[in-house]
Amino acid sequence: MINTGNPRSLGIPASEAQLNFDTELQELGGGPRRRLLMVDDEPAFELSSYCGTCPLLFRRLETAREKLSLESMQERLTGMLDDPDDGGVIDAFGTLLPKGEYLPLLLEVEPRLVVPGREGDYFSGEQVTTWGIDQFWGLPEYPHTPYYRTFETAVDADAHLYEFVVPMVPPTWNERERVEEYVALMEQGTVPTAVAISTLDVCQPAIDRGDDYFAHWGLTHFLLDGHHKLEAAATAGRPVRLLSLLTLGESLAGAEDTARLPALRTQSRAARQIGR
Repeated sequence: MINTGNPRSLGIPASEAQLNFDTELQELGGGPRRRLLMVDDEPAFELSSYCGTCPLLFRRLETAREKLSLESMQERLTGMLDDPDDGGVIDAFGTLLPKGEYLPLLLEVEPRLVVPGREGDYFSGEQVTTWGIDQFWGLPEYPHTPYYRTFETAVDADAHLYEFVVPMVPPTWNERERVEEYVALMEQGTVPTAVAISTLDVCQPAIDRGDDYFAHWGLTHFLLDGHHKLEAAATAGRPVRLLSLLTLGESLAGAEDTARLPALRTQSRAARQIGR
């Protein structure tokens, strides 16, 4: 944690915002309604279920094809922010978001790129220890996208915080030349800044059928700006700053939980020990 601001009202009417949260319409005889992150009125990601007992989820959908960077902020974000309010970045990105309450968090992260099903994958690792595999498919949850892991720490004996940075489009879509430019800058000591809209979802199964029963706090940052920067940081093993705009109204967490987040994010990184 570098800095945090006070919760603030940001955004424009939902009907005009490029990014939005929505709930899928219920079809007659259909299953539970999906909670969605929308970009340009198209479903981009399926998010954790409203029930709070289903596994934590961010699943990229077929219509997730757009980044949301702002050309006017490119020069400012090439360097390091020291305060969430530096350079009007929050207000600029607020024009992309639906009207609501947001908590600004300025973090420094060292991202590690994870491919689903491979080493370090949360969905086939820590999540399975609590929920087991999907009872219908006989498989772990699958997010349909590579993502970055950045931080984790204990909330208490019965809860653990996991942090993820999720690109709107896969790293394979990034321009190689731009990634290499950022790698070179980082090796010279530059710490650029990325921007994300974030959710905090607290999920815990209703029934204990795994090896380690506890609540999973998922702090998930969906990248608005910084796709090339995050890949470069993961490639070079360098830090990057991340300005997170945490939505308070669309997270699956209570006010007490979100109020604890800044302090939790200052703790030392710690993996959960099974059964503790």
